Order: sequence, then structure tokens, then C-alpha cells
Amino acid sequence: MERNFKNKVVLVSGGSRGIGKAIALAFASHGASVAVLYLKNQDIAGHTLEEIRQRGSRCMALRCDVRDWEAVRGAVEKVTAEMGEIDILINCAGIVKDSLIVLMDVADWRSVIETNLDGAFHCMKAVAERMLLRRKGSIINVSSLSAARGGKGQANYAASKAGLNALTRAAALELAPRGITVNAVAPGMVITEMSATVRELVGDALKKSIPMRRFASPEDIVGTVLFLSSPDASYITGQVIDIDGGLGAAVH
Repeated sequence: MERNFKNKVVLVSGGSRGIGKAIALAFASHGASVAVLYLKNQDIAGHTLEEIRQRGSRCMALRCDVRDWEAVRGAVEKVTAEMGEIDILINCAGIVKDSLIVLMDVADWRSVIETNLDGAFHCMKAVAERMLLRRKGSIINVSSLSAARGGKGQANYAASKAGLNALTRAAALELAPRGITVNAVAPGMVITEMSATVRELVGDALKKSIPMRRFASPEDIVGTVLFLSSPDASYITGQVIDIDGGLGAAVH
């Protein structure tokens, strides 16, 4: 079914590159106004905005460290003031700092947890406070198959995503009575800049274990996110949907 997000305002954290960018562009292509949160590279964020504008959509980008609650609350207020109330939140901001547990720097543990889990909580809290008043809204968290499978050298990342899955389910229970849905998608290996190191180390072996024999592109994640954000999914909440080419099914 053709998705129509005209007159909808979408906020995408981590929306300047990778999966977040693909999601932002997809919503723009379906008529939404899109706001992007990014942390470091203003030039990359600017290129993403230009691609959104080419699709005929209103857009804005804000530098925001999602680890900082006050920064997130301020960013949400700016988006609302300029574009209107946020209808859809996509939590996609995330980092990796891989290392074996005994070698992992404590600062790297904290940084990943604070970005991937605390950041999603901050964005969810800031947006949900306003959604509750309107009694509607959709929140989609971008998790990972690592939440269920773990991953050697990824204790911090896997723990952050497992926590995100739990946060998704808890928030869904709290917000459902007000008509707000909260779900997550859990991609397997996706071809992004963030996954480049892992793909270089174990790419061929991992690809052989995937029933579909390929890695995902960011665009492979988009369709499910659009569906979960649409009226067609108004009775779906508290779910974590794997998008992994069959890898999860192969190990059960």
C-alpha cells in the first residue's frame, strides 16, 4: 500500500547518515516534513537536508548530543516551534566502540550505553510528553539483532540494544492507553559506515550464515519503519521486528 505522510512531522535522531538517512529520505519521499538530529558533521547533515529538499519536503537539521537531556528537550522544542508537533519519532542515533570486556575502556562502555540507550530515552521522553497531550503518535526505535544474539567484542553495544528493546516494550505499555504506539526494528548486518570494520573482519563468514546470502542495505530497513509509522499499524505496539535476512530463524 502506498504510504502517505503528508502533513506529518517526523524527527529522526542520527538522521544524517546510514540507516537514519535512508529513513529520513523515505519519509520525505512520502510527503512528511523531516527534522534530523546529528552530532558531529555539519557538512554531511547539510547534504542530507539538500536531498530531502529535492524531494519537496520541509526539513531542518539540529546539532544535538542525545546523551544530554537538556539538549534533547531544547531540540524538540525548536522542531515543534518551526515545523509543528512531532507525529513520528525515529530513534536511530547510535555508536559502536568494540572491544573484549577485559580490554574495554570504561569510558567506551559508558559512551555506547549513554548514546544508544540513554539517548533514545531522552528523545522518547521529550516527544512522548507532547504526544500524550494529543493522544496520538508513533515511536520507532532502531535496535539490532545483537540485542538477542550478543556478539564477541560488542558487550556494550549488545547491552545497549537489549536495553532498548526492554525500553520499547515498557514504553509501549505506558503509552498505549493514549493511542501512542512504540515499536522497534532490529536489523542484522547493514552496509553502513558504522559496520565497515566488522564487515572487513568477518564479512564473508557472516554472509554465508545468512540464509539470503547478503547484507542489508539501509533501504531494506525503511519499509518496515514506514509501515510501523502508518495507520495500517495502529494496533501494533511493543514489538521488536527482526530484519536480518533470516539469520535469526537459522539459529532457533
